[in-house]
Amino acid sequence: MMCAMLNASFMFSLSGLEDTMNQRLPLFFLSLLCYFVILLVNIALILTIIVDKHLHEPMYIFLCNLCINGLYGTAGFYPKFFFDLLSSTHLISYSECLVQVFVIYSYAAGDFSILALMAYDRHVAICRPLEYLSIMTKERVAFLVCMSWVVPLCLEVVVILMTSMLELCGSHIDKPYCANWSIVKLSCTSTTTNNIVGFITILFYFCHYVFIICTYVTLVKTCLRSTEGKKKLMQTCLPHLLCLQNVSIALLFDLLYTRYGTQSVPQNLRNFMAVQFLAFPPILNPLIYGLNLSKVRNRLGGFLKTK
Repeated sequence: MMCAMLNASFMFSLSGLEDTMNQRLPLFFLSLLCYFVILLVNIALILTIIVDKHLHEPMYIFLCNLCINGLYGTAGFYPKFFFDLLSSTHLISYSECLVQVFVIYSYAAGDFSILALMAYDRHVAICRPLEYLSIMTKERVAFLVCMSWVVPLCLEVVVILMTSMLELCGSHIDKPYCANWSIVKLSCTSTTTNNIVGFITILFYFCHYVFIICTYVTLVKTCLRSTEGKKKLMQTCLPHLLCLQNVSIALLFDLLYTRYGTQSVPQNLRNFMAVQFLAFPPILNPLIYGLNLSKVRNRLGGFLKTK
């Protein structure tokens, strides 16, 4: 507790944008456009699912939560990022830094939780169609959605509390935003416990990834047996797999960059690796589903025409 009180007066310096200040205006407008597209496509899909009662099915409810999670995560990054692009100093307070870490990484964990639910839903729908309605009841769907939010938030609370207990001997973060491992590396004391908890968290969500992949291996085998199964595979399963790989590759780059990155890698490349999971998945996920799921595409098209 004493360490947390001492750290409260810290101001972290974010040096990730120092080498890009000559291009900060083009970068600002490009990022602003990116954030605008994120807001547009996610809000459009969320409203379409909420307004249209025909889309009040488990798959679309999970998709709606995936979009909400994308808006939640990017809200923890873009406002501060815009401010830094227009400022000559890139400082962030200790408390604001911890809040940013909490939001960004609970968003990333939430993505995997929701994608795992979507894989489970598709497995039941395709492999056990006669039992689907009895398994995916409203109560169970509500419980699964709650858990997909509660578990990542609780895990991140534990991580943040442990980080806040560290006594820090530095204030320089070599990224355009706050990352937990970047703060931990500044500690004057042992970080063994933090490392163990960090690897357990990574392993926990790696198990989500393995579960999703194994589920889809089973789904592919089942779907290839019939023409209707192949159609379901292309319409609902392929978009889900694309979203999974999109998030996984982006997070893998960030993980490798944060823990094992070296100064020999150009700063611009390091910045790209650091922010891509906050830029690409929130845009591509709703687009992939909106363009591939005919039910969503038709409802969204009809909604726009009425306007």
